[in-house]
Amino acid sequence: MTLTVLTDDQISGLVSDLTKEELQRFMGVLRGALHEYSTATATAVPSGDDGKGGGNVAAAVPEIHQPERTSISSKATGATTLFMPSSSSVGTGIKVVTLTSPSANEADDSAAPAKENIKPTGAITLFSPYGTPLGFLHASTLTAFRTALASLLLISKRDPSRLKTITVFGAGAQAYWHVRLSLLLLGPHINQVNFLSRSFSPAVSSLLKSFLTCANKEREGWEHTQFSVLTPAHNEYERLLEEQLLEADVIICCTPSTRPLWDGGILSSHEGRQKGRLIVAVGSYKPNMQEIPQEVILQALKRHHKNGEGKHWHWHRHAEEGGVVVVDTLDGALKEAGELIRAGCRPEMLVELGELVMLNDYHEHHFHRHHKDEKENKLDKEQDAGKGEDQDKDHQKLAKWLAKGNVIYKSVGLGLMDLSVGMEMVKFAGEKNVGSRIEGF
Repeated sequence: MTLTVLTDDQISGLVSDLTKEELQRFMGVLRGALHEYSTATATAVPSGDDGKGGGNVAAAVPEIHQPERTSISSKATGATTLFMPSSSSVGTGIKVVTLTSPSANEADDSAAPAKENIKPTGAITLFSPYGTPLGFLHASTLTAFRTALASLLLISKRDPSRLKTITVFGAGAQAYWHVRLSLLLLGPHINQVNFLSRSFSPAVSSLLKSFLTCANKEREGWEHTQFSVLTPAHNEYERLLEEQLLEADVIICCTPSTRPLWDGGILSSHEGRQKGRLIVAVGSYKPNMQEIPQEVILQALKRHHKNGEGKHWHWHRHAEEGGVVVVDTLDGALKEAGELIRAGCRPEMLVELGELVMLNDYHEHHFHRHHKDEKENKLDKEQDAGKGEDQDKDHQKLAKWLAKGNVIYKSVGLGLMDLSVGMEMVKFAGEKNVGSRIEGF
């Protein structure tokens, strides 16, 4: 067996120059893993070696194990170290990552810290299903990349008309990769990107420069995209903040904040509800942390009555406003997402990302089925008669909501993301001949 070692610079180099097709490859790997995690179903995956020198494709047995992550805190540094294990049919992995505790520094990673600011750093160790070490990967860029990759699974489902303006809180690695991957995949549709930061720090300047000078913007089709930075130092900050929030089609929150990033009344007001938008929150990861105002969460969880009958029904299946929040992991979100805990969220109010990621595949399947010749179509209808019609309608409404409605996605992270994306990164690095390899480890 071969052990692959990848430094942060090597991983950054690999993902910084991805083609759209290579990005979609990583999205596909993460999509399959999250779907299996949320639905306990397995998809066919390449076995690589059938034991006889062949390369068969075998059906994977759903065997994902996702224990709760644990953490320790250091009084000396004010930092928190997280331990995130995971196991699936492709192997086992554990990420150990250290970062500044929000109690030590409530600012985002672009601002001047109260203590020495420790950006997320650590490593991911990957093992085969038999326990053989396969990879040792620096975790900094990979963590930001895989988090943005998961968010992109929802961003990519938005109607192109709902992608014109993106507003981002924060100016660190998470902010960069969320915008970078969105531009790579959907750049021609994005007209404006607004960054909001506590100060115009060197990190903010570097972030802005990275997009303004990007050599791939013409190839990717976002050479006309405009960028701006807004900080509280601006004498019209409050007015401009409200204006940018109301205009935003997508709002991305990437700060370890312990208080809401904006006044909740802005988006829960009548004016704020005039259009659907996607809100992504990935920065907070503890119960005492919060990025999204509680009013916005409660509005999204608002239930409606159907035909005056008094029967409660979920937004994401039947209405065009309110009703459900998307999370990466139900168990983790209910224990670690401060804004959801404060809003009194219950399991039935949440839906996991893995339950939604295959919707496009579902509709493509039905599109092709409905365009078969008349004889085949008739046979399909006879087989499906009396079943599946309601499910099909629900899927259509759900797809419409994901494309145009008000969607909140709260991510606290889970080890499965690191495992699945890390394993694919090892393969990708091998194809590009990047990294160190130790044979016979």
